[in-house]
Amino acid sequence: MVPVDKLIGFTIAALILIVIPGPSVLFSVGRALALGKLGGFLSVLGNTLGIIPIILAVSLGLGLVVAKSVVLFGALKIVGAAYIVYLGVQAIRHRHDAAAKADSIAQKPAIRLMAEGFVVGMTNPKTLAFFIAVLPQFVAPSAGSVTWQMLELGLIFFALGLVSDSVWALSAGAARDWFARDPDRISKLSGIGGVMMIGLGAVLLLSAFESH
Repeated sequence: MVPVDKLIGFTIAALILIVIPGPSVLFSVGRALALGKLGGFLSVLGNTLGIIPIILAVSLGLGLVVAKSVVLFGALKIVGAAYIVYLGVQAIRHRHDAAAKADSIAQKPAIRLMAEGFVVGMTNPKTLAFFIAVLPQFVAPSAGSVTWQMLELGLIFFALGLVSDSVWALSAGAARDWFARDPDRISKLSGIGGVMMIGLGAVLLLSAFESH
């Protein structure tokens, strides 16, 4: 069990990282603009579930191995960034479909939307770096199993991220609903969501190559 003071300190640190708009927020907003509230929420849910493997890896010590391997960590960055670019391109390609089906909840099966978000969440190097750098600082070996304490902190991060990113996605989805009254506007908005994701992926790709 994580001591209360450590728990409070970690929660504050996690909130600071989560609330400030970053890759996860931009991804969530971009998806909501392209797919609507439900599509955005399912993407957020998948994205947040993608954190679970990272939590397990870091808690079991595997995360440190990945972080110390330049090749593995670099590959993780590139794959995640490239996938976000791909999703952005798809959103732009199908923007007219979104306009034609503006009244539908989402144009893809729920499991596919969650799976796409899961891949983005699991390949997010910033989350892995945060867990490796921050989690150990809030673990008290004298309080019991270090693995269980890290799992506990990781699940707190998971819950905070799910709530925060859902608020962003649902807000963006609500704005999209207003635009949906005009098919041409919703088509443009879906394109904007795609451009946002491509821009995010490009920045992450550039960062990955610069780190080499």
